[in-house]
Amino acid sequence: MKRLGSAVLAAVLFSAGAASAQPRERAQNRQEDRQNKAEMRDDRYDVRELEDVLRRFDSAQARRDEGAMRDVETRLRDLMRAELAEGRQELTADRREIRRDERDRGGWDDRRDRRDDVRDARTEAASMSARSSIARELSSLVGSRRPADLHRTRTLITQLIQMGRQEIRDNKQEMREDKRERQEDRREWRDDHRRY
Repeated sequence: MKRLGSAVLAAVLFSAGAASAQPRERAQNRQEDRQNKAEMRDDRYDVRELEDVLRRFDSAQARRDEGAMRDVETRLRDLMRAELAEGRQELTADRREIRRDERDRGGWDDRRDRRDDVRDARTEAASMSARSSIARELSSLVGSRRPADLHRTRTLITQLIQMGRQEIRDNKQEMREDKRERQEDRREWRDDHRRY
């Protein structure tokens, strides 16, 4: 009888612990959803802005309009500063999430979340490194009107656009994965509660 009582007590404590963790996890999921949607909006805006800079660059170059070219260079420099600052913030958030995951170490879900967060941080760090490199090279090309330098500037702008589009695709994929994980978590939670 003591064994049965202990099993019942353990089941009650387990379900109470799971139930108390559920609202915290839901709040965390909602926060991640808001963050992902905000990042998606920012990424789409950045791509549109870079596409506009590329159009303006091509137009200024075709007209040999020095004033317009300087405006394009200024706008591009401003966009790069903002993009690098945004990347630093995202990397900081990714690292903070990894630290939180380490505190929550537990089951398979926690390990999966940590693995995903580590992957996100690595991806963001690589993106930051590539953008920093492009920003340095663009800075060295500012003011030059040599055809080779103008061609290289255009190529770098195009690379930035491609990187932005890839980030949008990656964000969409991550949002799908998060949705699938939440569905699995809800199924597991319901299954656990049916047993007890």
